[in-house]
Amino acid sequence: MEYNVHTLPNGIRLLHVPSASAISHACIIINSGSRDEKEEKPGMAHFIEHLIFKRTEKRNTNQILNRLESVGADLNAYTTKEYTCIHASFLNPYLDRTLELFNDIVFHSTFPVDEMEKEKSVILDEIASYLDQPEEAIYDDFEDLVWAGHSLGQNILGTTESVSKITQKDIYQFISENYHTDRIVVAVLGNYSLNKFLKISTRYYAEIKENLHTSSRKAPEKSPVVSKILNKPIQQAHAVLGTQAYSLHHPYKTGLLLLNNHFGGTGMSSVLNLQIREKHGIAYTIETSFSPLTDTGIFTLYFGTDKEKVDRALQLIFKEFKKLRENPLTEVQLQKAKNKFIGQIALGEENRIGLVISMAKNLMDYDRIDSLETIFNKIQAVTKAEIADISNEILNEGNLSSLTFYPLG
Repeated sequence: MEYNVHTLPNGIRLLHVPSASAISHACIIINSGSRDEKEEKPGMAHFIEHLIFKRTEKRNTNQILNRLESVGADLNAYTTKEYTCIHASFLNPYLDRTLELFNDIVFHSTFPVDEMEKEKSVILDEIASYLDQPEEAIYDDFEDLVWAGHSLGQNILGTTESVSKITQKDIYQFISENYHTDRIVVAVLGNYSLNKFLKISTRYYAEIKENLHTSSRKAPEKSPVVSKILNKPIQQAHAVLGTQAYSLHHPYKTGLLLLNNHFGGTGMSSVLNLQIREKHGIAYTIETSFSPLTDTGIFTLYFGTDKEKVDRALQLIFKEFKKLRENPLTEVQLQKAKNKFIGQIALGEENRIGLVISMAKNLMDYDRIDSLETIFNKIQAVTKAEIADISNEILNEGNLSSLTFYPLG
């Protein structure tokens, strides 16, 4: 896909993606997330993401929320371990309005104490709601096992105690230390000329004071294998197996993405879904995931089932692991896995807001954006030998930590 990149003197990068649609999509991505928080202040990045919608130097909450919604646009945001992203979808005439609002909420929010206290209550309710969903909460608890003692293991939402203690001074300090202008990308996918995009973007982002990053994140050390069982007031057992895995820059990253998709990824035809759910009727949900990060990654397998079936589920899972380790995919099986993965990626291009966010992240992570053809070529280049190496490392029973939530009684 065609695109243009322009870097402002302050380091902010502007990404222009032309599209003939009447609908435009935009995002501003800041390379700052929960892993950048101090150990005693988890939840800071997510709290700030909430607060930027509350009050700026010239707008109150209603004015912020209605600025785009009043013209039928959609505005939202999210926080991950490494990013904060604000995004919007809107009709083409409202590009100026959108980029001006992004500027206002990201760089001119005032974080009033009264709004902070109200939003703390909202987030504490969010934390409580999240803890009531064991199939979600178990992932965070598992990450704390795998990345023990590192900020990557902290819950993005924070804790009741940490969120309650956040002060206005803490917020300004976090922004100063982490919102680096050379770690910010403003991206727009829409029917605009490059000149128009640059004119509007420069008007709102060239004024931002330069704040360049001066230090790198600390990579986590490899944690020892841990197995943990917790009794919970729940009806069904939940289990996660996994290990630290490859980073965004590892040569086996594409191979593990492919293997993950084939073995337990989206769709009903994954190996685990066919073998564990369809053949044996054991788990309603069973899936794997691989999340590569800047300097590490994590591979997980999750399933939920009756507590009496947990041991049987594990036996079957380890059997499939062993089968893949000892009998690597044939050329035909590997090509089928590639075709499936390539098709899913191609269909994902239809999600325009997801596409522009993905392109902005790629620019941030790799300082380039690969074309679909390049991505597909990388997938096609994965060999049987690579899949065998990855299987023997990642799907090795002895390398996997585990966490299980068992029902009480």
